[in-house]
Amino acid sequence: MKIITVCNLKGGVGKTTTVINLGHELARRGKDVLLVDFDPQAHTGTALGLRSEPGAFYLSTMGTGQAETTFIKQFVRQTGRERLSLILGDLTTNAAQIMVQAQNAPMNIIRAALERFRCSGGPDYVIMDTAPSVGGILERAVWAADLVIVPSSCEYLSTNSVRKMMEMMATMARDKAWNGALLGVLPTMYHDQIREHRAALDDLRKVFGERVLPPIHRAAVLAECPGESKTIFEKAPDSRSAAEYSALCKLVLRY
Repeated sequence: MKIITVCNLKGGVGKTTTVINLGHELARRGKDVLLVDFDPQAHTGTALGLRSEPGAFYLSTMGTGQAETTFIKQFVRQTGRERLSLILGDLTTNAAQIMVQAQNAPMNIIRAALERFRCSGGPDYVIMDTAPSVGGILERAVWAADLVIVPSSCEYLSTNSVRKMMEMMATMARDKAWNGALLGVLPTMYHDQIREHRAALDDLRKVFGERVLPPIHRAAVLAECPGESKTIFEKAPDSRSAAEYSALCKLVLRY
């Protein structure tokens, strides 16, 4: 079981879009995938046509005993897509964030919570969507990850938020024994004809070099998917967007 966290301290950069489409493509390629929505806005479930519920709250605040595990597994929902399941979130995730910070919960709390799924018949991949908030659940979700993907919109100041994420990961590796790795910085909503986007992409590449992944281009079809409760592979499987997320999936499968 490999754990992937999709995160950025800046909102509106395509985290949820990446979680959904990467997860579905992995499932389409025969991998069992569990998505976990740690964003209180609960957009992952909404975009897949599911109603929000407090599964993420229970996952991040309950113990790891057998009774708790049985209870939490009741919140694993099927998405209607083969091999793709989801633990939903809702506004109670805000309460979980407060509890985690107030109790100074161990850094490994999310990792330990997910270990209950590492069993025969469990998922091959767990992919976590996160909120753009410092500390608390976000930091622990990053610490839980084997791989981290940092989506970054191609706009002014995008480099700054990515740099802060890099600093967080470096600090965790140095001070908190994090053993995960950065898969890469994923430029999103990129438009070749917009000068600011080209400049932002060049800036990302100058600062982060080979850690910058091929960009996901801005596309109306991607924006339309959530309203129809579809992934890009259901909405437009032959589109450039589908090809770009398929390429990201192939990169993940190398690890």
